[in-house]
Amino acid sequence: MLPDGAREKLLETVNSARDRMVVTWLADGGLRIGELCGLHLVDLHLRENAACGQCRSPHLHVCYRPGNPNRAEAKTKHPWRLENGTVTGGLIKRVSPAMIHSYFDYITTEYPRGRTDHGMLLVQLHGRAVGQPWAPVAARRVLRRAGDRAGLGPVKPHAFRHSFTSAVLDASGGNLLIARDAGGWASATMVDEVYGHVDVHDPAFDAALRRVWGEGR
Repeated sequence: MLPDGAREKLLETVNSARDRMVVTWLADGGLRIGELCGLHLVDLHLRENAACGQCRSPHLHVCYRPGNPNRAEAKTKHPWRLENGTVTGGLIKRVSPAMIHSYFDYITTEYPRGRTDHGMLLVQLHGRAVGQPWAPVAARRVLRRAGDRAGLGPVKPHAFRHSFTSAVLDASGGNLLIARDAGGWASATMVDEVYGHVDVHDPAFDAALRRVWGEGR
């Protein structure tokens, strides 16, 4: 679990739009670090009513790609496909307004479009390898150092995931099914005790996520 105020302290400490996006997406998305570093631009459907037709709200598709050049891959292996430039399937996860804002900040100010042909979301920003896919080990290093500078101690990516799940559980009144599907849990943990899948359009699911994201405050 992250200590109280960790997100704000980390956002003040990191040095780039990319790193602010990483903090925001881990905090609001409940993503594993391999899932985040393994995302491709085509996996992101950040406008309502995307062409995939699988979720009306802004969302992303976590797709299992064992051949990613940065060796980042999703833990879950849901079937997916890319057809006519549109991804369908995979693990669908809702995206918060803060996640969308941090994405556009990164893409418009730091993403080196002229130096990428791999289509991956997170890239190296400096040195001879600028524009190349950013590896999970590098993301972990950034978080660890930022945590130390912020006085939080070494911060691990999975702490965001546990904090997200705990927040969703609280916001949903202890609904294990909503917490499991919001976080994309697939292992035999406490949020796997209920069998089945919640509808991503379920009002309770939507309301729980909006409370976690702080909307309406």
